[in-house]
Amino acid sequence: MTDTKKARDDELSEEGFEAEEPEGSLGELAEDSDVTGAGTPAAMADDDDDDEDDDEESGARADSDLFRQSEIAADYIEGLLDILDVDGDIDELVQNGRPMVEVVGGRLTSLVGSRGATLEALQELSRLAVYRQTGEPSRLLLDVGGFRAARRKELVAVAKNAVEKVKKYGEAVRLEPMSAFERKCVHDVVNATAGVESESEGVEPSRRIVVRPIAS
Repeated sequence: MTDTKKARDDELSEEGFEAEEPEGSLGELAEDSDVTGAGTPAAMADDDDDDEDDDEESGARADSDLFRQSEIAADYIEGLLDILDVDGDIDELVQNGRPMVEVVGGRLTSLVGSRGATLEALQELSRLAVYRQTGEPSRLLLDVGGFRAARRKELVAVAKNAVEKVKKYGEAVRLEPMSAFERKCVHDVVNATAGVESESEGVEPSRRIVVRPIAS
């Protein structure tokens, strides 16, 4: 396995289950929550079937299961919003083969936190809520106020700028420390660009990406 692919796989694993502990009242909610302490397995098993009809039936069943995860997470988030007395509309959906919950509305900054730290914690709590009810790990993605979509656009620009510098000067570029979600966004851009590669280095919370030219 190449270093680039290994780094990519590491980020996919991290993005799936990494989160920071919320502070203040949200931290207390985490301690009091009935899902606290429910461990989530590190990977999900996928069953392959060569039969076309079985594939279609399995696909429909999988989508139904994923949407159920979204519903469970949405109910959990709704409960948190009620406790925190925060208004927000909650949408549950399945996108790109994974369950997703979106919270939209005004005054949601407190649910995002500095650089999305609180959002990551809420996402982890939501995944634990799903695991508690289903017994299955979840790759649920939670977004609040469009934070992830906006941040992804910013990171695409950061990644492209780093790639340009690497190609221009032929030297490695080290980016600032990022969350697992942020690193995955950067890896996606770099891995789609010829002549450069990326890998992560360091440990949380100072883990960062290094973009470098591919040795010829």
